[in-house]
Amino acid sequence: MWTQTFDPLGHPLASAAVAAIPILALLWALVIARWSAVRAGALTLGLSLVIAVGVYRMPVTLAVMASIHGACYGVFPISWIVFGALTLYQVTVRTGRFDVLKHSIAALTDDRRLQALLIAFSFGAFLEGCAGFGAPVAIAASMLVGLGFDARYAAGLCLIANTAPVAFGSIGIPLVTASQVTGLDLHALSQMVGRQLPVLSLALPFYLIVLMSGWRGLADVWPAALVSGLAFAVTQFLVSNYLGPALPDVLSAVVSILALVALLSIWKPARAFRFAHEPDSVVRAVSPPAHLAIAAWIPFALLTLLVSTWGLIQPLLDRATFVIAVPLLDHAVLNPDTGKALAATYRVNWLGAAGTAVLVSAALSAIALRLGTRGFGAVCADTTRQLTRSVATIALFLAFAFLGTASGMTTALGRAMAGTGALFPFFAPIVGWIGVFITGSDTSANALFGRLQQVSADRLGVSPVLAVAANSSGGVTAKMISPQSIAVACAATGLVGREPDLLRFTLPHSVGLVLLMGVLTWLQATVFSWMVPAAMPSVGSASAMPAMNAGAILTGAAVGAVVLMLVARRVAR
Repeated sequence: MWTQTFDPLGHPLASAAVAAIPILALLWALVIARWSAVRAGALTLGLSLVIAVGVYRMPVTLAVMASIHGACYGVFPISWIVFGALTLYQVTVRTGRFDVLKHSIAALTDDRRLQALLIAFSFGAFLEGCAGFGAPVAIAASMLVGLGFDARYAAGLCLIANTAPVAFGSIGIPLVTASQVTGLDLHALSQMVGRQLPVLSLALPFYLIVLMSGWRGLADVWPAALVSGLAFAVTQFLVSNYLGPALPDVLSAVVSILALVALLSIWKPARAFRFAHEPDSVVRAVSPPAHLAIAAWIPFALLTLLVSTWGLIQPLLDRATFVIAVPLLDHAVLNPDTGKALAATYRVNWLGAAGTAVLVSAALSAIALRLGTRGFGAVCADTTRQLTRSVATIALFLAFAFLGTASGMTTALGRAMAGTGALFPFFAPIVGWIGVFITGSDTSANALFGRLQQVSADRLGVSPVLAVAANSSGGVTAKMISPQSIAVACAATGLVGREPDLLRFTLPHSVGLVLLMGVLTWLQATVFSWMVPAAMPSVGSASAMPAMNAGAILTGAAVGAVVLMLVARRVAR
């Protein structure tokens, strides 16, 4: 068994600086040299292997196996989600339903700013709450491209919009993980994050509109930004503080969509905003017949129904999971802080994965819209060819992330940030930001740094609930620059090979937002300490569901899916 070392050079800052070399190389390759993502990922992984073995003294066998472990995780479940999302989108395109859907949205509003609020911000948050792990960006960006948005712009907007909901994503999994790692009360963590992220939720609609059309453009549609952001932020605060972390995204998104649609029924902007390549005046879209519009939305209704059901009955579906112990790596690495060997297992939850729910939605949509078995097979084949390069990119980035965790390099970076004394509350979100940038997941960042944040906070007299919550709240601002997220967004919008352009688009926004979270956390640790709930031991969380409840949910979901499919088939005649 090999014992990790977090300070191989005898000085925490020096060890952290060496650990940061692969990250700096990645940024240089993508932002300055404009290398392809595959080439940049290979460089980053190569440097990480050299440093892990040569500086952190990790045995070569363990380093290689950790990289392979990460690459496999990149293929499944991450790329599996993107495959399902793109297949669903292509089904709607090939059956002509996406054109109807596009006209129904355009009839509601032809203003590109308001379309972005509806789809990138609100609908994307809904998907984040149900599925997460890349599905929101993949599906929402595809929809915006279909509406006529520039692909790079659509991907960038969706990445930025997918910030506020991430900590409560996938039915609250990031905070459930943080609670399990630290032993802190899950509800207290939910309350604390719910007193941080609503600030971003309120600001993001304004931010997106200014990004699209400047301050003058905001003057035209500020009522929509206010209604969209306020409805989301207030609901997010109330649900996270009084119900827990499972439903803030889903309920906030629904309330935000309904509020904006209600506003648009009585108010329209004086001037509709369109992109430079579009004509100044276009014929107002005519709303399609109600029955056609309903049929066009049925694939996404099926998606919503099935993904929500998958999340609620996850323990039941996970019974079909088989777990593979990673050869030579499982329990071969000892963490000196905990005195425990690290488990290295590859979970193939083929039935319970969110990507499976999305793909089943696509298959049912193909049946409902009369695409046929051959047509659906052609869609799957085309999607597979389209994603080949993207899957390689995602696998390389996940290999780097897993190697950084197993070798101790990522922990060395987090320790350097945590050792900042009185400024620790400001840097706590930045630790989470680093974790999400490297791993691509707020859940993984909480698992990686949650305990570190708790211990550092206890030593410095800072609330551990605040520090652990800040790890999650700060981490969400790195989703837009995570190589994994960038690769998913490019795969979904046909931008494979243009990952550097997208990273340059999102990087300044990510840095600005994490600094904002740092200031907010510092204020909550000092001036606004009354906002911090008390730290309590974990009371546990419902990780399983009684069989009767699971059966009822499955029955209801099956009946709902059948009804939706029958309606769609009747319209598709």
